[in-house]
Amino acid sequence: MSKIKTHNDDPANPSHLLPVLLVDDEQHILLSYSIILRTAGIENIITVRDSLKVMPLLSKQDFCAVVLDLTMPHKSGDELLAEINYEFPNIPVIIMTAIDEVKKAVECIKSGAVDYLVKPVEENKFVTAVKKAMKLRDLRHDPEALISGDLEGRPGHASAFSSTLTKNRKMFSIFRYIEAIAGSLKPVLITGETGVGKELISKAIHELSGTKGPLVPVNTAGLDDTMFSDALFGHKKGAFTGADRDRKGLIVKASGGTLFLDEIGDLSEQSQVKLLRLLEEHLFYPLGSDVSEYSDARIIASTNRDLKKRIYEEKFREDLFFRLNVYHVHVPPLRERYEDIPLLLDHFLEDAAKTLKKKRPSYPAELITFLSNYSFPGNVREIKAMCYHAMAHHKKGILPIDIFRSFIKEQGLFSRSRFLPLPQDIDTIFKTKSKLPTIKEAEEFLISEAMKRANGNQGIAASFLGLTRHALNKRLTRQSRSR
Repeated sequence: MSKIKTHNDDPANPSHLLPVLLVDDEQHILLSYSIILRTAGIENIITVRDSLKVMPLLSKQDFCAVVLDLTMPHKSGDELLAEINYEFPNIPVIIMTAIDEVKKAVECIKSGAVDYLVKPVEENKFVTAVKKAMKLRDLRHDPEALISGDLEGRPGHASAFSSTLTKNRKMFSIFRYIEAIAGSLKPVLITGETGVGKELISKAIHELSGTKGPLVPVNTAGLDDTMFSDALFGHKKGAFTGADRDRKGLIVKASGGTLFLDEIGDLSEQSQVKLLRLLEEHLFYPLGSDVSEYSDARIIASTNRDLKKRIYEEKFREDLFFRLNVYHVHVPPLRERYEDIPLLLDHFLEDAAKTLKKKRPSYPAELITFLSNYSFPGNVREIKAMCYHAMAHHKKGILPIDIFRSFIKEQGLFSRSRFLPLPQDIDTIFKTKSKLPTIKEAEEFLISEAMKRANGNQGIAASFLGLTRHALNKRLTRQSRSR
């Protein structure tokens, strides 16, 4: 396996600084639509009449979007669309043609086009399509834009995201991106730590895609190549011992819908080759068969692994990564969206209470403070487990913080490293003094910071510092006497 390439992958190269490429064999079309774009403020435009020059040009220079005619001499727009989508998947392609056929439009969208415009195109519609492609190029090119708040506001289809409880701006930005890419039916790669809700995101993409077929999940972790092939592609009678009849694979079950491949980063190299063929050609071979079958299922994959690191270690194919990573959704961990903790806490306590047939108790405000300083290595899945643990052990009255603290201890997760680290302000102790701080000065800073984070709650502050409440109280008393 080769190392990952960096061609056309400069995140400091936003779309508004890059040219739009117009490709058409008719000069008056190129002139007319160039004027339309320049009038709309999009002045960086390159035009090409010879379709044979397109791919060499893309190899030398980056573009924010390509507007492509279909009927051209030398090389057709269909051929160019396929080549651009394969070689430069981050560059959005708009088809602009005189062919007004629904079948052709569907074919082009399936082949990777982001829009299909029929000539003559109304000016505002053309400009809107190009600007939308430019925005999409930024999001494809720089996945960090998903969590930077680049897409403001709440999603337009809130019901599709109802299972993901959040009021976080980064999450709303992700939802808006999903709405933009769901209908293209191209592969999506979902990344994020264990327990952040990647499967819920896959369900939202599937729901918004408008496909009629089902969403079929497959956990690929721990599957060797034979198990993966049998589960995904099925087998023919006699393919192996015990195969006494034909069996259809999950890819067939996902026909007309979505195949969700979870934990894709753990896939064996042999299975990666077969998945690559499926993505490139939409073809697969059931075990024991030398006759290929066609699949129209959309592929969504997820992983908690760093795939670029896996590529560098030669454990994941670079070409498969680019095939899967046409669209990329990164789900941030819970420690980066603490405003969601009260929502999740209320929801899971209510859910646990119903399951256990108990009355849901109230909890002290200090519980939110405690949980907001915890790093949640298990993310949303962990807070759900906490709530079920709390309801199972709760007898009566207000739900105590100690139930949550005991859960963390029982899981072997309780340590100061599991709480959020001190801010960089601690550096000022060293930078603003000509000498090191004394033990007393450092202790005073740590206690002050812990009490600030705990909103004055000594029990919570003691947890952050790895002390008992009694030990912290003694130190606080000593500090107050020395003042």
